[in-house]
Amino acid sequence: MNIITFGTFDVFHVGHIHILERAAELGDKLIVGVSSDKLNIAKKGRAPVYCEEDRLKIISSLKCVDEVFVENSLELKAQYIKDFNADVLVMGNDWSGKFDHFSDLCQVVYFPRTPSISTTEIIEVVKRIK
Repeated sequence: MNIITFGTFDVFHVGHIHILERAAELGDKLIVGVSSDKLNIAKKGRAPVYCEEDRLKIISSLKCVDEVFVENSLELKAQYIKDFNADVLVMGNDWSGKFDHFSDLCQVVYFPRTPSISTTEIIEVVKRIK
């Protein structure tokens, strides 16, 4: 079974590891779409801390990840699911319900986020320390 997930994976932390490892346990192959720098700016109104190339390198170096690609558009998620022949889409539960419309293409699973950690919070803490 092919599992697919998407994320920015900026300021990589243990919460990212948890969701990727749990996603990998659902199938034989874990495919990860990493948001492009341009997409991240459009989504979040800021550039990622780590550039696209570095984030791709970080994710591709994980033993639980089998394939990585650049996600250039939120509107292409259905196409990515089809292109990679995904059986399951995994997302964090902060997105609960928002991807249910893909259930005609694959199973959609939402995993609980790791408590007390988020990239946004880490960035805010670092800003205050400066």
